[in-house]
Amino acid sequence: MIELVIVARLLEYPDAALWQHQQELFDALASSEKLAKAESQKLAVFLRDLTTQDLLDAQATYSELFDRGRATSLLLFEHVHGESRDRGQAMVDLMAQYEQHGLQLDSRELPDHLPLYLEYLGQLSEREAIGGLQDIAPILALLSARLSQRDSRYAVLFDVLLTLASTDIDSDKVAEKIATEARDDTPQALDAVWEEEQVKFFADQACGESEISAHQRRFAGAVAPQYLEISNGGQH
Repeated sequence: MIELVIVARLLEYPDAALWQHQQELFDALASSEKLAKAESQKLAVFLRDLTTQDLLDAQATYSELFDRGRATSLLLFEHVHGESRDRGQAMVDLMAQYEQHGLQLDSRELPDHLPLYLEYLGQLSEREAIGGLQDIAPILALLSARLSQRDSRYAVLFDVLLTLASTDIDSDKVAEKIATEARDDTPQALDAVWEEEQVKFFADQACGESEISAHQRRFAGAVAPQYLEISNGGQH
């Protein structure tokens, strides 16, 4: 599904290549057979608004949004496992899926980075790609709600992904969950996380690392219960 590759590109860190090749994306959106006209227009407006900005301003906005705090992180397992040691095995399992489909990562890429996962899904059959979207739909819904709460235009990308996933999400439960969340991207919150991680680092150095369990799990099975409960299901 080329639509997933387009969204993946729009979710990546903005670079000069996006500005230079934006017309190709506009053309791909105009010829999309999977997106409704309204969804295609939403993505086109997002792309237009993004590329009318100065590149450095767009990059600064992106970093402020996705690289500060964990609530809007584009690392999927950040929302599933946090700092749990299960995250390491989940990374290995997902990387194995990529390799089975001929997708090779370089040393700078983490396999759970959402744009990369979307690029992977874009290589699969439509049924498999939609199934992969449904697996992460609860996370996409929370990210969409958090970004909307911050008045970010990026929320529309997640709304389009949820539309493509064709699955039901309990919006009331999503709203209930984020209503009580404290912002984690403030200077005070970031300092608290840094101090906590320093304590954890020294504790691990003293106690040693335990072996990560070797069980295999699908992406959907790895989603924590608090994320699954906001989904009403979806067939794939």
